[in-house]
Amino acid sequence: MEVPPSEATEDESAMNNDQDVARLRARVAELESQVEASGPRTAGTTAHRSAWRSTSSAILIVVACVLAPLSVTSVWASSILSDPDRYVSTVAPIAEDPGVQAAITDSVTTAIIENLDVAGLTTRTLDALAQSPNLPPRVATALPALAAPLSQGITTFTHDQVSNLVSSPKFASVWNEVNRVAHTQVVKLLEGNQGGVVSAQADTITLNLAPVIAQVKQRLLDRGFSLASNIPTIDKSFVLVQSQGITKAQTLYVVLNKLGLWLPFIVAGLFGAGVLLAHDRRRSLLRGALGVALAMVVLGVALSLVRSLYVETTPAHILTSQSAGAVFEDLVQFLRSGLRAVGVLALLVALAAFLTGPATAAVRTRSTLSGGIGSLRGSAESAGLHTGRFGSWVFARRRGLRLAAFLAGGTALLLWTNPTVGTVLVIALLVVLALVLIEFLAGPPAPGQGSSGGSSPRGEAATVAKP
Repeated sequence: MEVPPSEATEDESAMNNDQDVARLRARVAELESQVEASGPRTAGTTAHRSAWRSTSSAILIVVACVLAPLSVTSVWASSILSDPDRYVSTVAPIAEDPGVQAAITDSVTTAIIENLDVAGLTTRTLDALAQSPNLPPRVATALPALAAPLSQGITTFTHDQVSNLVSSPKFASVWNEVNRVAHTQVVKLLEGNQGGVVSAQADTITLNLAPVIAQVKQRLLDRGFSLASNIPTIDKSFVLVQSQGITKAQTLYVVLNKLGLWLPFIVAGLFGAGVLLAHDRRRSLLRGALGVALAMVVLGVALSLVRSLYVETTPAHILTSQSAGAVFEDLVQFLRSGLRAVGVLALLVALAAFLTGPATAAVRTRSTLSGGIGSLRGSAESAGLHTGRFGSWVFARRRGLRLAAFLAGGTALLLWTNPTVGTVLVIALLVVLALVLIEFLAGPPAPGQGSSGGSSPRGEAATVAKP
């Protein structure tokens, strides 16, 4: 019995379908087995890469926070101590301290009186007068007793003249000249060399007061004290610093001076790389900024401890504790200013990172600011002020403009010489004003009209709403 052609075709078609289904099932089973075999390995690799990125990010940010105090100190060492003008401006306030003025006055007066031998000179002079035959015997007998009061009077007169000079504005210029000449020797001293106007002996840094004594000599001559012409050239030393840490400071200075101005850029690079590697960059930026601020606090505490050590180790006969503290503060004033500026900048960065986050307070703050700017824009438009195509152009490129504002502020701070807290706050305020201006000018294009970037607000809303 023959099978009709139509029935044979149906049987062959059914058989082919069964074969296709079987092949597909076999292929699915093969793929499932491959997925089961490779799935855990892929998940493990992904987890390993994620852990590596997180660890690397944390290490880079921690290293940047640790090096941040050294970077501030290296800028101080290389740009303040190594620059004559900045060094002179740093030590200039020291001459205005009453304790330092008193110490210099006593030191210069002692050097002049000792070199003039006032006591011996008055005694010999009075003895010669007593031997004069024209003097009555009672006067001749009384003259030697006047040696001590006369010597004391000359000493007091000299001390008053020195004090008047040291407390006058003219001394400030003399002090600056002395320190300008001494600057090269200070650098050599910190590099471990000795000799010259400034020297270090037994952990003591001294300054030659010969120019000051020369000014006093001329002042005495101008006051009619002709005896001052006998004052020779005196190399009298005045102790600037006496501490057991000078040798350690020399080593630290050499290291910091070699790092110079490069260390801040290295720290910024490490910090930026750590943030870029992090999975949650905003949170890493927040934590890293707080870490830098904490590092500046640690540096400030370290300076306070060093100050206490310096004051305690400075002998009272050289400088009083109050004067020693004033000298230390004058020497590190720019360092303190720098660490405060960096600390404030870090706190501002942390605040910006927090305000861009999902916290309730941050969301409310952004909503309030956005609503306020929107109200200002609406009021301007109601008054007939429209940004038109320029507003659409700003709206399409607002992200790039925001980034440009941040980069401009950061570049200004990096290139600014010795920024202060005020400098940081002013630049931060300018950046905020730039961001507000961008949001104010960024007028969305009219409905149905595409922006210059090729998208419309409605399209953006649809894209955001799309799951």
